[in-house]
Amino acid sequence: MNMESRSARVKRWHFDSVLLIASASLLLIGFVMVASSSLHLGVKQGETSLHYPLRQLVHILLGFGVGWVIMKVPVASWEKIGPALLGVGMILLTIVLIPGLGVKVKGSTRWLTIAGLRIQVSEAVKFFSVIYMAGYVNRRQAKLRSSAMGLVAPLGLFAVVALLLLMEPDLGSAVVILLIVIGMLFLAGARLSILFPLGLVGVVAFALLVYFEPYRMKRITGFLDPWADPLGTGFQLVQALISFGRGEWLGVGLGSGIQKLFYLPEAHTDFLFSVIAEELGLVGVVTVIALFALFFWRTFEIAAAAEKEGQLFAAFIAYGLGLWFGFQAFVNMGVNMGILPTKGLTLPLMSYGGGSMIVMCAAVALLFRVHTEIAELHASTPKGKSKWQNA
Repeated sequence: MNMESRSARVKRWHFDSVLLIASASLLLIGFVMVASSSLHLGVKQGETSLHYPLRQLVHILLGFGVGWVIMKVPVASWEKIGPALLGVGMILLTIVLIPGLGVKVKGSTRWLTIAGLRIQVSEAVKFFSVIYMAGYVNRRQAKLRSSAMGLVAPLGLFAVVALLLLMEPDLGSAVVILLIVIGMLFLAGARLSILFPLGLVGVVAFALLVYFEPYRMKRITGFLDPWADPLGTGFQLVQALISFGRGEWLGVGLGSGIQKLFYLPEAHTDFLFSVIAEELGLVGVVTVIALFALFFWRTFEIAAAAEKEGQLFAAFIAYGLGLWFGFQAFVNMGVNMGILPTKGLTLPLMSYGGGSMIVMCAAVALLFRVHTEIAELHASTPKGKSKWQNA
């Protein structure tokens, strides 16, 4: 019996214990730290101090609901609808740019308001991109390994996606999506002799985008020497570094941080990791990094198991989601620690945000679905239960 017919009915769910522990721990720590970093903001806005924590709890519950629906959908069905999903994503990126429809915040138009919930379209597009690319490399794997033509279609298509994101502007999300695409092409067997020159072109394009856009150039100069203008271009990074310095080994204590009190901008979203550093110290920082490393490692283990069973689409779904979570977490934490220029990327499963949280929960649910189907397939063979399976 093939994967598609088997996946339509799952005898029992196989929840990967390692993935469950990593994702649940990140969600729990993230929720606690969002509450700690936002209590004063609700009061300032004339609301209850629990305004942001309660909204984040709703976001998580909505994410669980969407995730439950995602887990009911067979993996094979995602391959069929992958191109349509990416098409919907590109339409949404276009709608965001229409005056009066897109929501503008701090100079960037990246959001749509749907049913009272503000959705950052780029987060959904990342999810759709992984699904589309998993299907593409599954169908064109032989061509990817033999010629450069197999790279033209996806790179051309995602160049258009990147252009739409740059018009918002959202350079960070454009870079994340392009790196996911290139990473999946590499894992599918695309030759380095082709990918390397394309990577150089991308680096040059990135440099030009920074050079010809004043606000991006200010971010780079502020990153290189934040103390040269600590109250201007370097303010955000200086406050983040102060958070890390104050945290020392064990932190100042949960809820006792002062940088979040209107010193550190976006403390409950993009700079949540700095609040963790100040209040939980080096121990908290290492714990979060270890959890993301564990999550990343487990996604690749699941992908390798799927590949071993010959289920390449499921394998590339897991590879793509692992690349997405791993790279975005690395960029967010790198920005907070001052090793990367400031970019507006959330910390997966942790930062405050409705659309981001729902999409991230949906992505984790899809990983659980991949694990369940591979575990079911493996259990039906005489080989029995595999070593990687954590039912």
